[in-house]
This record gives sequence, structure tokens and C-alpha cells, in this order.
Amino acid sequence: MENMPKQGILLANLGTPDEPTAPAVKRFLAQFLMDKRVVDLTRWLWCPILHGVILPIRSPKVAKLYQSVWMDEGSPLMVYSKLQVGSLRSAINMPVELGMTYGNPSLQDGVERLMAQGCREIIVLPLFPQYSSTTTAAVSDGLSKAFKNLPEIPGYTIIRDYHNHPMYIKALADSVRSHWQEHGQSEYLLCSYHGIPKRYADNGDIYPQHCEETTRLLAQELGLTDTQMGMTYQSRFGREEWLQPYTDETMEALPSRGIKNLQIITPAFSVDCLETLEEIAEENREIFMEAGGEDYQYIPCLNASSSHIDMMNAVLKPYIR
Repeated sequence: MENMPKQGILLANLGTPDEPTAPAVKRFLAQFLMDKRVVDLTRWLWCPILHGVILPIRSPKVAKLYQSVWMDEGSPLMVYSKLQVGSLRSAINMPVELGMTYGNPSLQDGVERLMAQGCREIIVLPLFPQYSSTTTAAVSDGLSKAFKNLPEIPGYTIIRDYHNHPMYIKALADSVRSHWQEHGQSEYLLCSYHGIPKRYADNGDIYPQHCEETTRLLAQELGLTDTQMGMTYQSRFGREEWLQPYTDETMEALPSRGIKNLQIITPAFSVDCLETLEEIAEENREIFMEAGGEDYQYIPCLNASSSHIDMMNAVLKPYIR
């Protein structure tokens, strides 16, 4: 064992702009939307659309949305991610660093920090419970790109997904039960997942199957029936068809179906961010209430909760010597 290389943990997430300004958001969106894992359109077609239309129009608008959720310490995603790193580091008693697929700190930054601590074997945990080529595979691509810039590369293992891990399901269920204890149980619980273009799933991305299994296992753990719980997909953009049902359209439809008291959870997001705090907690609340809803409650992400750190520890344990 003494001759085995020192291990370290790299927590990976999607990333965030450095600040809530149009230039910073533009830099972040350009890196994000130029990734062929995210938008697979032909470059000669996509680049003029992205740089000539989308970035100039969307960057100022998205910057204002970020300003509405920005915290004193920074973006929510970064604040909670750093808390996760600190908590996991204490719980697991080994080097833990953070790396983002887009923005700062980069995946390369995280790898270099671990190697500076003597780690030559890295366990990478992408904080995307459900596998998708748009997220987990993009982490793998980013690591490969980072290694091209390093004179020495470490051995590494990527944990592909944990969508059905018992500790993940338990952590989600615990967060729902905790919310129920404080606010009471609503008549309907909705799981809203980040969407992807339907074409990606048709071409083999297993993301929707993972989302469906997470929802089924969570319902089973909570003892909820199909009439008490459902799932939708959010955050679509562009004209292409995405995975359905859509969250915003469901918000409009639920009150007419007699469901006027709703609680909503976002299992695919490991930390609260723009898509949960603004899109779900605010934007979709307005849609639901304007459609005749009476009570709408957002259940926060797992963030740096003790149950989430325990789950990470359990997911990592088989890979740690």
C-alpha cells in the first residue's frame, strides 16, 4: 500500500460566470454554448448565430437574472460548491478540489491543485446524478483537453452516474420529508429535471431513462402514487423539440386539472443555481399562480446538507483505497 499513488477527489460541476455582468456572462455562455456536447450543430452554421445573435441579445438579459440570485459571496452555484468541497474534505479526510466544465476554477485548475498536493490518482465525481452526454461526457472531454496541457497526467476514474444510488434517493427523500415537517405536505410533488433536445435522446443519450428511474425510486421511497407525483423537463431554448413534458407548460395545466397546491424539487441539480432559484422558484411560480394555483413551494437542492455529503462519501467509497 505504501507504493500506491496518493488519491484525491475532484468534484466537477457545470460552472458559473465570474460575476453577474453582461461581459462575464457573455464569456461564460460562449464557452458553454460552443461545446459540441451541448449544441451539436455544424460550426459554420452555429458560430454566426451564436456570436452574431444569441450572445449579444441573451448576455445582458441573463446577467440581470444572475443579479437577482447573486449572493454576497458570489454565485449560488459557486458558494454551495465550495461548501460541498469543505464539508466533504472534512468528512473524507483526503484532498478534495473543485473543477468546472466551463468558467473558473476550470477542471485543469482542480487537477493541478490535487497534483500539487501529491495526488497522482484522481477520483472524479461529476455532480450530475443522471448521466447525459451534455454534462458527464463533457467533463470527460474537458479532462482530456486539460491533460494535453500537463507534462505529467494522473491516473483517474470518472464516476459516471448515481441516479439510483440508495443514498442519493434517501437524501432526496430526506429533503422532501424535512420540507413536509416544516410546511406540510402538498397535494402534488413535481420533479423538474433539466431538459435536453429530444434528438439527443433519440440518438442514444440515456438521460431520460435515468430521470425516470430516479423519479420512480423517489416516489417509492416517499410512498407516493402517480396521482401524487410527476416529472417534467425545464430550461429548453431554441425551436427544436426537447424532452417532454415541459415544466412551464405543466405549470399552466395543473390548476385546470384540480391541482392547486404544488411542491417542486429539482433532482438533477446538486446545488441551487440560476435554473432553480430564478427559473423554478420565481418564473414558474408566477406561471402556476397566474393559471389559478393557490400555493407553490420550491424545495431547495441538496447543496451542502449533511445527507448530501454522506451520499457523496458513499458514492466515492468503493473507489477509495
